[in-house]
Amino acid sequence: MTSPQATTDGAPVSFETAPDRYRHWSLRIDGRVARLDLRVQESGALFDGIALKLNSYDLGVDVELRDAVQRLRLAHPEVAVVVVGSALPDVFCAGANIPMLVRASHVLKVNFCKLTNETRLEIEDATRDAGQTWIAALRGTASGGGYELAVACERIWLVDDRKAAVSLPEVPLLGVLPGTGGLTRLVDKRRVRRDRADLFSTLVEGLRAPRALEWGVIDAMAPPSRFDDALGEEVARFVAAAPEATEPAFALEPLAPALEDGRIAYRHVVVSLAPEERVARITVRAPAVADDPLTSGLRIARELDDAILRLRFHHAELGLWLLRTEGDAAAVRAMDAALLAPGRRAREVRGLWRRTLKRLENSARSIFAVIDRGSCFVGTFLELALVADRSFQLEATDGDDAAGSVAIELTDANRGAYAMANGLTRLETRFLGDAAALERARAARGPIEAAEALDLGLVTLAPDALDFDDEVRVAIEERASFSPDALTGMEASLRFAGPETLETKIFGRLSAWQNWVFQRPNATGPEGGLQRFGRPERPKFDWRRT
Repeated sequence: MTSPQATTDGAPVSFETAPDRYRHWSLRIDGRVARLDLRVQESGALFDGIALKLNSYDLGVDVELRDAVQRLRLAHPEVAVVVVGSALPDVFCAGANIPMLVRASHVLKVNFCKLTNETRLEIEDATRDAGQTWIAALRGTASGGGYELAVACERIWLVDDRKAAVSLPEVPLLGVLPGTGGLTRLVDKRRVRRDRADLFSTLVEGLRAPRALEWGVIDAMAPPSRFDDALGEEVARFVAAAPEATEPAFALEPLAPALEDGRIAYRHVVVSLAPEERVARITVRAPAVADDPLTSGLRIARELDDAILRLRFHHAELGLWLLRTEGDAAAVRAMDAALLAPGRRAREVRGLWRRTLKRLENSARSIFAVIDRGSCFVGTFLELALVADRSFQLEATDGDDAAGSVAIELTDANRGAYAMANGLTRLETRFLGDAAALERARAARGPIEAAEALDLGLVTLAPDALDFDDEVRVAIEERASFSPDALTGMEASLRFAGPETLETKIFGRLSAWQNWVFQRPNATGPEGGLQRFGRPERPKFDWRRT
């Protein structure tokens, strides 16, 4: 690692915040409209000595944005439109802060880009699935990641003042790629003609409003004197078309995990850290039978989501995550029934589970599921095993007191509630091209013991009690001996079979290429684009192309 992890006041950055603790964003809710304005505190960077000028951002800025996206969905269902703007004159956002990227370790660079990608996909998901339309109000220039934030919104307005522009200058200025899906969204989402997208992506100065509108890189423009009124008219139209919220909001209680040496403990999720093995053991516990199943399901998803981010950013050396569950299968069935019920509240908790499971899959870690005594891999919890690269289910023999306690169970949650990035369920992806096997698995009802699960193709291996611990141990040791770079490429290639979508392109293509680009001397070398940015010397490139 070439630099320390990002910290706040000397402690590892937390991924939990709230509007009253935001340093860089202000969130105001006026009836059915939320206004989210960016005013990045220049001295508020996670690295000492970095100035976040021109609304440029680091990880801390995006942690707050992620909280706002999730909070608006869960705690403010009355909001129909979110207007994203800037509290600074003449600038919306200058994108990721370049001195921060220069100082950041390779691990931090890649994980920072991954989280910003996930947050922008959550913005699109909010517009598509939660009925909260996001509109970017650019009263000034948006460059790089600033434009990528705008292009994640449903609509982009740019002021026509002969100064403001939108641009993606990373290739010509820095020798890297736009890091949060901008290239993919230009051609896949906005349908910008490929040659125009090519030219736009190499114009350092970008495009001002008239040509940006003609080429389709924005949706609307207005002069300064008319901007607020014209934007307000569009906001009013979206509000009028959106249904009223009729169900109560969720209260987002603090997660406040106990951070002990070698352990991260939440109410339902416990992470045990084993750096000597390069392994993290993640146990997800079923709620108590007496707990409200919907609010418990929300809490468990939030805890797991937070744990994934902590492991990504603070424990990069732990390359294998072992997933276990424990608790009463009946409580998980009750949780599933609540999650699958009609209504907005159930839909929003399902949506959070869907996004959390995708975050698990998008993590560059090997994942094994261990299904042994006391497990409750049922329905939504079974999705954790379906995410895994391999699953080991203990075969309980006759007379074994574990018989019946190591079964897995499908519910309707596995048959359509949780789409992957490729648009398919995990069962559809698992049995891609084998319709008969898919239907056999879908038709399974009730507890499924190891032999049947193996026959149905729902688990990888089913050792008996004599061999189970040894087989799992050997698999762990073997995995830990492989090159992490090769594993990252292998896992990303294998996990997303089937259709390619904007989302799989971003994570399977952009993340892989950016991972490579960030290690190349043309970008990060002493004479590369990032190092020479803002200096009079031009970067020196190795001109050979592979």
